[in-house]
Amino acid sequence: MLKRSLLYIILLISSISFAQEVEFTRQDSLRGTITPERAWWDLNFYNLEVEVKPNEKFISGSNTMRYTVLEESNQLQIDLQPPLQIKRISQDKRELKFTSEGNAHFIELVKPQRKGDKNEIVILYEGYPKEAIRAPWDGGFSWKKDDNGKHFVATSCQGLGASVWWPNKDHMYDEVDSMAISITTPKELAAVSNGRLKKVVEQATTKTYHWYVANPINNYGVNINIGDYVHFGEQFLGEKGTLDMDYYVLRDHLEKAQLQFKQAPMMMKAFEHWFGPYPFYEDSFKMVEVPYLGMEHQSSITYGNKYQNGYLGKDLSGTGVGLLFDFIIIHEAGHEWFANNITYRDIADMWIHESFTAYSENLYLDYHFGTEMASKYVIGTRANIKNDIPIIGKYNVNNRGSGDMYYKGANMLHTLRQLIEDDEKWRKILRGLNKEFYHQTVSTKQIEDYLSDQTGKDLSAMFNQYLRTTKIPVLEYKLEDGVISYRYSQIVEGFDMPVRIFVSEKEKWLFPTSEWKSEDLGVNLLPEFDNNFYIHIKAMR
Repeated sequence: MLKRSLLYIILLISSISFAQEVEFTRQDSLRGTITPERAWWDLNFYNLEVEVKPNEKFISGSNTMRYTVLEESNQLQIDLQPPLQIKRISQDKRELKFTSEGNAHFIELVKPQRKGDKNEIVILYEGYPKEAIRAPWDGGFSWKKDDNGKHFVATSCQGLGASVWWPNKDHMYDEVDSMAISITTPKELAAVSNGRLKKVVEQATTKTYHWYVANPINNYGVNINIGDYVHFGEQFLGEKGTLDMDYYVLRDHLEKAQLQFKQAPMMMKAFEHWFGPYPFYEDSFKMVEVPYLGMEHQSSITYGNKYQNGYLGKDLSGTGVGLLFDFIIIHEAGHEWFANNITYRDIADMWIHESFTAYSENLYLDYHFGTEMASKYVIGTRANIKNDIPIIGKYNVNNRGSGDMYYKGANMLHTLRQLIEDDEKWRKILRGLNKEFYHQTVSTKQIEDYLSDQTGKDLSAMFNQYLRTTKIPVLEYKLEDGVISYRYSQIVEGFDMPVRIFVSEKEKWLFPTSEWKSEDLGVNLLPEFDNNFYIHIKAMR
């Protein structure tokens, strides 16, 4: 979701980078670590029930959490952020005592927790949740009104954590197998969430919308959207059969949405080609208009790009190519494969989400507009790269790395595609990732190992270079009487990535290392260095 002198892009990148600069606290560890009070139980199911009162900016509700005991213990950690308050916690209708340490709450269980048992706890809570000031980057509730003065409400919480608005096991390593979400809202409004709508129950002054998610879902992917929505939809004949595609937009925006959202099935066709079947056929695909830019909530992609191509009408690549598609439709939907299907275990590995998804913009262009346009776009986005801090963050403290995870990461993957020299093989690798790690939480090591194994190349030095340092390889060269001398500088140990050049329009490969090498080009002409490789070129005297 991410300079070209665009204020919002600068703000986004700086907000992501800022996390690396802070001093970590006990709360960071409680949020980012698989603590002993988390490790012994495995999540199975959430039943989240929330009543939203927009006039008061107040919510109340409950979460029933079902789990399997992995090891015996009597203390369980759940998370809920102030100013929301826990009113009561119970198991088998017996009230339980708990102690609180900031956002973490430690429950003393009375019932014996035997290995293999399936138990549940019920948490009642209420309060005035944190209001998002700059959604979706700071997180919380967005309490807005549409042009007709009607309430327009939405949640977003990546990074900050889902516990900013509902109680849960707020660590990415453990996902529920399925989830029920019930939202009670004023009668004149509609509530949209993840999965499929099962029923709507009408009360005197309110309505309750019951949604159900049949697939595993990460906590930050759960969302609530409330507004004066109208619905339209279509069916997409995809790789796993018929996929329902539903759209919920503000009443006055129906015509604009019907035109702009024609890009949604185009997206689905391109991404199923490159990444494999949409991962959540059972839950359908939907896009929901919200009062902020947008977010990748699973099977409930939120949209606020004002029905225009580019990123709020701007081209992030500076090439003109970025205006061929609606950034939010393509980018946020790409997260269904990389974020919602394949999910990081620790936010330090957020590049797994953002690098692949930023690269998906390129692949969408490749599918519909050709490889040349796609390459022009991804190369253009290099102007946004800051190389300030490494892409990978600090582990176990809920810390993400540099915002360069977007376009530096995308250019790393684009470079890898060149090294493979076989687009069909590259496509099979991308599809294989989504099959091998289907509905799983993963680490960087797993992704690195898979790519090295499937390409048949040891990519460890390449990943160390681009993910763990801020150095971009510099290819230094000298040309004299048709002989080119060359080497790499600014590289990690073992980095020896080949580079493609063109001599008199003929393709040739160089194999640089940190040591000088020489090669007779046969002609005394300056070669053309292939700019699809994310390196710097430096002529030496």
